Amino acid sequence: MNIHEHQAKEILKKFGAPVPNGVVIYSLDELEDASKKITTDKIVVKAQIHAGGRGKAGGIKIVGNFDELKREAEKLFGKILVTHQTDFRGRKIKRLYLEDASEIEKEFYLSCLVDRVTSKIAFISSAEGGMDIEEVAIKYPNKIATHRINLEENVKEKDVLNILKPFNLQGSSLDDGKTIVQSLYQVLIKTDASLIEINPLILTKAKKVICLDAKINFDDNALYRQPEILGLRDLNEEDPMEIEASKYGLAYIKLDGQIGCMVNGAGLAMATMDIINLYGSEPANFLDVGGGASKEKVTAGFKIILSDKNVKGILINIFGGIMKCDIIAEGVIAAAKETGLTVPLVVRLAGTNFQLGKQILDNSGLKIISADDLNDAAKKIVEAIK
Repeated sequence: MNIHEHQAKEILKKFGAPVPNGVVIYSLDELEDASKKITTDKIVVKAQIHAGGRGKAGGIKIVGNFDELKREAEKLFGKILVTHQTDFRGRKIKRLYLEDASEIEKEFYLSCLVDRVTSKIAFISSAEGGMDIEEVAIKYPNKIATHRINLEENVKEKDVLNILKPFNLQGSSLDDGKTIVQSLYQVLIKTDASLIEINPLILTKAKKVICLDAKINFDDNALYRQPEILGLRDLNEEDPMEIEASKYGLAYIKLDGQIGCMVNGAGLAMATMDIINLYGSEPANFLDVGGGASKEKVTAGFKIILSDKNVKGILINIFGGIMKCDIIAEGVIAAAKETGLTVPLVVRLAGTNFQLGKQILDNSGLKIISADDLNDAAKKIVEAIK
């Protein structure tokens, strides 16, 4: 789960990390009162959406007085902001963050994340922070340092110094850096965050180190024990179909192709999408119904797939283990009848009760194309939509 910048900064501040003074607004009516809480002559106006690249896309402005602030806020509120991290549809700006302006001397990059490969916590630091960190990573990978540590109560002093080494901080600035590293670590392990990214982390002309921007992602599987974090969820920033899928415990991600996929198991789902590509088409979604889905769950998944107007055909690929193929078949029939299915449907069943499942589908009276294996299924659905 993602959250907004202003929410991330509130969490960081709670754990002791220095962030600029700021206030969030949800309408233009709040603008005048909010502006009075800014303590600097200049005001930074930031669009709040779940995507990076806001600055380059015109979503961050610096203004010198209230008239300029009002003018820029009016432009931003309700605007569709398209960045390199959104699709072509962009995101609608429904909240703004007003912040004290900072006098920047240097910009750095610092992040903390769960490294699944090594089962450790990784800190990534670079003296080349700012808007073009992705380009730095590609062109100058030697300018990015990664330091991995074991899960403990705190980061050891020697590790903290190694993490901060690229920044060449001195005196009180180094103390600020140490505080920030420990704060990020505590946020990660105590809120079940999977990624914390500060870009840029800045050194001000007053030699203070501050988190000028902040992004935090959380592990969805741990949200049940993080009610305060779950309360930060902004459904306006999520795809409606993905929201609907989450109500049924379905793992659904919308893609841009034409073939809807319903599969049990993430690995099998990835293989299914790959083989659709192999035969010259594109998957419209990733949908994992899980190992023990009910008839209702399968029906819900089917409806979600069909709610995507780009879907020209559906491929159901089930390998029955805990999941019984006859249950899948009943769910497919119920959903097809309820939605008035008009697009081609190819079904490949294997494993527990697959023969019974095929028999149920064959006797349904619906136009369902049966496949013997995954290769056959992909070939048939691609041919069917053509």
